[in-house]
Amino acid sequence: MKKHILLLIAVAALAGCTEGVLAPKGPIAAAERQVLFNALGIMLAIVIPTILATVGVAAWFRASNTRARYLPDFEYSGRLELLVWAIPAMTVILVGGVAWVGSHDLDPRQPISSTAASAMQPVNVQVVSLDWKWLFIYPEQGIATVNQLKIPVGTTVSFELTSSGVMNSFFVPQLGSQIYTMAGMVTHLNLQADHPGTYRGLSANYSGEGFADMRFRVDAVPAEDFAKWVDQARAAGTVLDAQTYAQLAKPSAAVAPVTYGAVTPDLFSAITHSAEK
Repeated sequence: MKKHILLLIAVAALAGCTEGVLAPKGPIAAAERQVLFNALGIMLAIVIPTILATVGVAAWFRASNTRARYLPDFEYSGRLELLVWAIPAMTVILVGGVAWVGSHDLDPRQPISSTAASAMQPVNVQVVSLDWKWLFIYPEQGIATVNQLKIPVGTTVSFELTSSGVMNSFFVPQLGSQIYTMAGMVTHLNLQADHPGTYRGLSANYSGEGFADMRFRVDAVPAEDFAKWVDQARAAGTVLDAQTYAQLAKPSAAVAPVTYGAVTPDLFSAITHSAEK
């Protein structure tokens, strides 16, 4: 019975890795996973010997071992103190170094350096976090979507992000780098999907009653399929203008994906500046 319970726990734990940060589908997420693995390796190099040493000391100094030296008057050892403090200090320095280097290498605004990505024009997407849904505006294509993000595979996607109200956090675990959205401010993020598929996007910052349903779908498709989708979206006919946006911005939860075939120019800029007032 115990074996079955342990097996179920192990299966459940591994199942949680299929759509998370440990299953990257892009270069940013893969680099972030490597940072996690590097930090984990450094810590395990200290934790495992410490556990073994604890067991060894307990076994050696057991009551039945007559060979162990009993030192009731022991007070201080400079060598022992140096060892005790040097090991955790080195651990902090190494883990901190890995995190520091990784955070600079993976700066959200930094362009993705890959031959395939540099050969293609980035796709620009403007993101607005609403209560409680996500608005995605494609300024070059002149279309917009709600709770659905479609991107071409192997192409850098350059995000500009803001919020219509409370602070939120944009996060696609399998593509990497969550980043905050704030009213009256614009943050920047570059991501890329290397494999076709559908990925889970979510809000990683509690923002009120409808937070649990503030999720969106990311579809990474070949470039030709992306172009076809843009043409289909333009034929949808619905226009996202100031009046339509005002209705969309009203609080609502579990909103089904919506596509707009046209967008008022500079709507994203208007949203950002309206929040500054």
